[in-house]
Amino acid sequence: MPGRVAAPAHVRRARVHVTGIVQGVGMRPFVYREARARGLSGWVLNAADGVHIEAQGETGAVDTFVAALSACAPAAARVEHVAVAELAPEALDDDTAFRIIASDERGERTTLVSPDIATCDDCLRELFDPADRRFHYPFINCTNCGPRFTIIRSLPYDRPATSMDAFPMCPDCAREYADPADRRFHAQPDACFSCGPHITWRERGGAGACPATGLDRASSDAIIERCAELLAGGGIVAIKGLGGFHLACNAADEQAVRELRRRKRRSRKPLAIMVRGVGDAERWCTVDGCERELLAGSVRPIVLLRRRVGGGGAPLASSVAYDLPDLGVMLPYTPLQHLLMAACAECGVQALVMTSGNISEEPIEIDDEVAWEHLGVIADALLGNDRAILSRFDDSVVRVVDGVPMPVRRARGYAPLPLPLPRTNTSLSPDACVLACGPEQKATVALTRENPDGTAQCFVSQHIGDIENATTFDAWHDARTRLETLFDLQSTARACDMHPGYLSSQWARARADEDGRPLVEAQHHHAHIASVLAEAACRGIVEPDAPVVGIAFDGTGAGTDGTVWGGEVLIVDLRHCVRAARLAPWRLPGGAASVRDARRCALALLATYGLLGHPGARRLLESLAEQERSITLAMVERGINSPLTSSMGRFLDACAAIVGIRGQATYEGEPAIELEAAAWRALDGSATVAEANVDENVDYAFRAPVDGTAAVSGISHLAWSPAQDAAFEQGGTRNRHGAAGFETGSSRTDCPTGSAGKCISDIFIQFAHEDLADGACAPVDIDLTPLLAHLLDSIEQGADAPDLALLVHQAVARMATDVAERICEQTGIRTVALSGGVFMNRLLLSTLRDLLKSRRITVLVPHAVPVNDGCIAYGQAAIARARLAAQQARA
Repeated sequence: MPGRVAAPAHVRRARVHVTGIVQGVGMRPFVYREARARGLSGWVLNAADGVHIEAQGETGAVDTFVAALSACAPAAARVEHVAVAELAPEALDDDTAFRIIASDERGERTTLVSPDIATCDDCLRELFDPADRRFHYPFINCTNCGPRFTIIRSLPYDRPATSMDAFPMCPDCAREYADPADRRFHAQPDACFSCGPHITWRERGGAGACPATGLDRASSDAIIERCAELLAGGGIVAIKGLGGFHLACNAADEQAVRELRRRKRRSRKPLAIMVRGVGDAERWCTVDGCERELLAGSVRPIVLLRRRVGGGGAPLASSVAYDLPDLGVMLPYTPLQHLLMAACAECGVQALVMTSGNISEEPIEIDDEVAWEHLGVIADALLGNDRAILSRFDDSVVRVVDGVPMPVRRARGYAPLPLPLPRTNTSLSPDACVLACGPEQKATVALTRENPDGTAQCFVSQHIGDIENATTFDAWHDARTRLETLFDLQSTARACDMHPGYLSSQWARARADEDGRPLVEAQHHHAHIASVLAEAACRGIVEPDAPVVGIAFDGTGAGTDGTVWGGEVLIVDLRHCVRAARLAPWRLPGGAASVRDARRCALALLATYGLLGHPGARRLLESLAEQERSITLAMVERGINSPLTSSMGRFLDACAAIVGIRGQATYEGEPAIELEAAAWRALDGSATVAEANVDENVDYAFRAPVDGTAAVSGISHLAWSPAQDAAFEQGGTRNRHGAAGFETGSSRTDCPTGSAGKCISDIFIQFAHEDLADGACAPVDIDLTPLLAHLLDSIEQGADAPDLALLVHQAVARMATDVAERICEQTGIRTVALSGGVFMNRLLLSTLRDLLKSRRITVLVPHAVPVNDGCIAYGQAAIARARLAAQQARA
């Protein structure tokens, strides 16, 4: 038996708990190497709540070891906290060495899980090295790259808890897995041709001589070569990725791209492409430093890039993105994609269209059998594999605005990394957990976990899609239950959109009726601005309880007055929201029918403002059949199936129809998107509207219905009654639209103050009770008549469509700036937050931000969540925590 040696006096023994993204990123091998290099004894293990370590050695060595855990952690790790507890040193056996021990599945499941990571440079070199045993293996990976969240079943992160449990390691892989000096030491997806997953091939009409399964290098290469040949010949292939299938075709083949559109029923919505490297992307697009990092980094999202005019290389099919100024581009992020792009290059194919593998309006497919059944009507062949996908993930989409990345779709590579939520004035109970159910379009779901310091983590799911059918709602439930199960999160309260028809909101209300848990129903645009405010508070830009002026421009959101909001200027903090100004409302004939046909919306808009007789409206009127015009106008006049709207998204759609750019939408927001594209063409190289040669007279176009100064001074009435405070404090009764504490007809959202006679905070002006007998406050109406008249005058005078589109953008930016500035002057607030799908318009966003900054106003835009409805669940969670904390403080 080896002898035992007493611990010297200068020896330190410590127990260390490391939390954050510390599993599936090579943390244990890193800890092992750092400990062995310092001669420490002890152990490291994965547990449900992170990585646990015991280390003993010379005091200085233990000190530097603990410091290295955060300072030198693996690149894919995100160490959030290192807790150290001192232990009494122990006598050691003389052969004691530091070791990795079996994972402990006990305890709270609080550790974070790494998103999937793009193939690293080391694995990429081995993939194309004929001397390497994994040469051309489509699933090569190591501790620094490969699948993570999409294959994990439970925590802690070990191979038996992933879909790799179906693939026992061969002796060679097992040796690498057990060798501390190897890059694949404890890499859970480690595999090779002998023991791991294999690609599969199905082809319409039979695969012919092509093997059905790539069991070895030769058969695997044959499948990839056949796939490349089919794509080069104009075929369409469904290709399995990390989080689901893509539908691919040759991006330079006009006929193939149009056929893909026809089969998928996606007539004009832009498609993304995949190229081999950044240099290939630069053939068709301009790429700055930030965009280069995004393209070639470890996440590899789709990056929206500015297109070059007459780019080099083979021209892309015009139907990839038609005349839009941006092109979605991504680089390969899996070994299979690298192999396929290399094989395609041999066949003369430089770029592939890579679009989500789904039937229109359905979730992305993840199962091979189901994918072949559903996508077989679109694809000529299917390139699959036998490794199960356990979580459905679309590609993330990112764009760079003014040098800063902004997410468009937060999914693969980002979700479900938790986002921080700010400290509440009163800490919630440690087990408090809000389930935020999100919106209907661009849906996500979120769950919160409280931190000891009063802040919280918010686990926002990946992009799910539009919850307009049972299949997508099932995907929403799958995402929700996965977050609940994997991170051991059990909701104690729920938050939802106040819209009465959203499926997720209906579900939340039904559950609240069943179990009595608190339900916070947040107004849609309040959630938009709250998401920006919460992020800014966590970044230390504003205080958590600070009010801001919020400009929320989008297409649709249920208002507290029963109308469709979307052109809102609000005063907001995380608990409260006041509607300060809005676009003067007009009728939306047919509701959703006017979203699909912007000409109907434009007709109603001009009718509302008495401009149908203007000669400049002739083209719009002639584009509609006489019967359609008369029926639409009758609907507007009588209010039949014609809800009132103040939507900026619909206004921009209508402008596109009036100008003659796009009258009917084949996808959401298409007219407004093409209006922006036309405005960019008018800029002629200028960076912003402010630098362009445009009509300065459009300033006059926006005035309130009464004298501007008098109207905006009405902001002194932005307040609410003590009776409404009492209603909220007693638990939040629902109104006819589900908002807590308020009857339909109020222009404000559920915004109690807890302080009679003050609005949000003491900086607001006291109100007179007689002015607010019913608790309502009237927002300032922004009259659109002058702008529309100016637009029609310009059409009559023969102005070009791009110049007219630019005029609209300039007018909207100046209008929003003027209104926001006046509200800032009245309230003393000097911070404006921007959110809503309209701000996907890069030209409008940049111009408005520049104008606000020029007036010494701080501008907040989101960087962690999208400006579109992908931010709503995060905003709902922020609102719910703030209101629940306030209720707890009053209890």
